[in-house]
Amino acid sequence: MTEIQILAKQTEIAFEWTNKLTSSVSIEKWDRLAEGIESNISWQVGHQIISIYYHTIMTTVGHIPELIEKLDLRRYTELCGYDTTPKDMVGKTNSKELKEHLQLMQGKSLEVIKSLSENDLWTPVKPTKVPHPVAKTKFEAIDWNIKHTMWHCGQMASLKRMVDTPHDFGVKKPAENN
Repeated sequence: MTEIQILAKQTEIAFEWTNKLTSSVSIEKWDRLAEGIESNISWQVGHQIISIYYHTIMTTVGHIPELIEKLDLRRYTELCGYDTTPKDMVGKTNSKELKEHLQLMQGKSLEVIKSLSENDLWTPVKPTKVPHPVAKTKFEAIDWNIKHTMWHCGQMASLKRMVDTPHDFGVKKPAENN
């Protein structure tokens, strides 16, 4: 497997986990704030939309204007950016639309990753108004997105437990000895 194929596969897996977790919580519960975490599924999904854009699109190929406008990324940044509070987002988004926008962003992200050459991976990230917090190369930016996505999957699993039920990861309990 090439590095591009590995990054694409890992990204697909991280997105599958995100989608499993978000799909397992009814849309009616997405705005519920989990006490102690002070977050909700809506904010997590909105944050993923802008994070995926930043880490795998903006820093690797630059802005895609039609995507910015179609998803109103400026509004998502205002509601779900790094310095926002999830409680301030309650009631300001449509959960069904959030889910659709996340899937659109995930698809575009994978397209971008698969469009890169092996040499592209080791070139510097595109300059942005806010410098990338950890990545110097496009490989590092995409790799960080995978880690960041899984970090938020952990948060969403905790949120699900608090506002709904624990996520069923398919782990079978050992049979009791008689």
